[in-house]
Amino acid sequence: MSSGAIIHRDTIGEAWLGVARVILDEGVPEHYDGLPILEIEHATLVVEAPDPNDELIARFGDPTRLAWMRANFVDHERVEALGGARSYASRFFDYAATGRDQMAWVIDRLRSDPTSRSATITTFEPLIDTTYIPCVSLLDFWLRDQPGRPGEKRVELVVYAHSIDFGAKGYGNLTELAIIQHQVADALQLPVGTLRFIVKSAHIYDTERAEMGQIVAVAAT
Repeated sequence: MSSGAIIHRDTIGEAWLGVARVILDEGVPEHYDGLPILEIEHATLVVEAPDPNDELIARFGDPTRLAWMRANFVDHERVEALGGARSYASRFFDYAATGRDQMAWVIDRLRSDPTSRSATITTFEPLIDTTYIPCVSLLDFWLRDQPGRPGEKRVELVVYAHSIDFGAKGYGNLTELAIIQHQVADALQLPVGTLRFIVKSAHIYDTERAEMGQIVAVAAT
């Protein structure tokens, strides 16, 4: 199995199609929740300019799937498609139903200590999650020097996920993560830096292999 692939691209759309190509070319057959997939392990996407308004995603992404992911990241309602699990929005802004706003905490931590290496939040809610473990589990923000401008900081984001479907959902995850990164940067009045997305299982379901193959081929022309 392909392991440790690093996909370094300028934009989130290029990163999505880049990892999809690696999965299609080098992935091996596996199963996830009983469904057949092509999979590579320990993939890292490094995006230099993570703009959520991405032309490739607007061109090739499914608007319905993007809207579903958007709702997951902004609505506090439970997600019926995930067995009634709490949404990402609930996990970020009302952690474990305690009223704790993790995003506000990140901003306050970086504002009070720009050298912090622990402005880190999780989506795990171990006492509540009994049937669903969120794919994106950790967001880690820090301030790094802008290239060629020592002392002038930008907001970088490192994300870990246990698994991401880069056929149907991956581009939506990338879009929403870029939005969050921009929101934190805007609150700190700093520019946005690199988005690094570490994925243990990067895969495409067999039901979408043909569609993704066509998208990757068209995008390359």
